[in-house]
Amino acid sequence: MQREEKQLEASLESLITQVAHVKNALHSFIFKLENEYERLTWPSVLDNFALLSGQLNTINKLLKNDKTPSFRNQLIIPLLLSQDRDDDLAKVTEQRVPVFSHEIVPDYLRTKPDPEVEEQEKQLSVEAARVGPEVAQKQIQTLNKLCSNLLEKLSNPRDERDAESAALRQNKCWFNPADTSALVGAVAFGKGLSKCRPPGGSAAVPPGAMMPGGPPTLQQVTIGGPGQQGPLGGAPQQQGQPGKMPGIKTNIKSASASMHPYNR
Repeated sequence: MQREEKQLEASLESLITQVAHVKNALHSFIFKLENEYERLTWPSVLDNFALLSGQLNTINKLLKNDKTPSFRNQLIIPLLLSQDRDDDLAKVTEQRVPVFSHEIVPDYLRTKPDPEVEEQEKQLSVEAARVGPEVAQKQIQTLNKLCSNLLEKLSNPRDERDAESAALRQNKCWFNPADTSALVGAVAFGKGLSKCRPPGGSAAVPPGAMMPGGPPTLQQVTIGGPGQQGPLGGAPQQQGQPGKMPGIKTNIKSASASMHPYNR
């Protein structure tokens, strides 16, 4: 009995030492990631991962050693529970567990999952049992196909993915031809626009129709030189030049033409 106890103590001390090495390596690696990330190189990161992997393998070998007793057969029974602070316990646990109380013991000495987790596991087991072999095989094949397609896309070079994305963007239609034609027809020819009545209660006059007072007319106002009379004075035009008057001519639309709804 004493031999087994000594062997258990030696195994625990060795295991605690190896776990302390892993903890120190993790602290060092995290410190480098947080404070020395600018100077950190990828080979250095790989070295840290290799160190952690080696230490974990050492722990696995220690647990699988024939001289190491099976820790699963060992029980931990709390002999004393107290609400007071335990300085020794806080020092051993690095201030993580300052009090060994009824609230902490179920979490730290639990050997099974929480009751809620156990219930969820039972439900999943029942659902898995309901699925037949054929349905399960089809689901497995579908999942394998999706994984294969995803791996194929990830393995393709980036240039090929960019080319496929560019081709999709070029082939995609970014406008509606029917809406574009309707917009052009409305702006250019007035298609689809409702006719509104002009102010004053007069009816809208379609293009080309005659106004009630006659067709739109243009008045000529001639600004002649000294000693010349234009059409306003009633003097006849010069002979030999019908329809032409000396001076500067300005055409002004008549009031009737300005009232036309399409000339507003």
